[in-house]
Amino acid sequence: MGNSLAAQDGLSFRFRATIIEWRGPAPFFFAPLPQADAARVRAVAKRVSYGWGVIPVQVTIGEVTFTTSLFPRDDTYLLPLKDKVRRPLAITAGDEIDVQMTVGAAKAP
Repeated sequence: MGNSLAAQDGLSFRFRATIIEWRGPAPFFFAPLPQADAARVRAVAKRVSYGWGVIPVQVTIGEVTFTTSLFPRDDTYLLPLKDKVRRPLAITAGDEIDVQMTVGAAKAP
């Protein structure tokens, strides 16, 4: 089960984040990880990354569970929130959300 090492090691945690928006060619919304949690992710990054420092995760926000990848940025990681996740939960920039995350979760089939 390739990327399940972190889950076996118990790297599952909760955090609270304020949603940020990056306005590139298209708007993107992210939940930045708190510094302490980013440090925990960095500790297992080499074991779970599939390249370029990208870290697979399984995430639950409210009643929505999904798989995605964290991106390293400015000494932390950014959790991207696609429209199909944000819209049902009415999440936008500036909102504070609670996140349950398991690092190294296998990609959904």
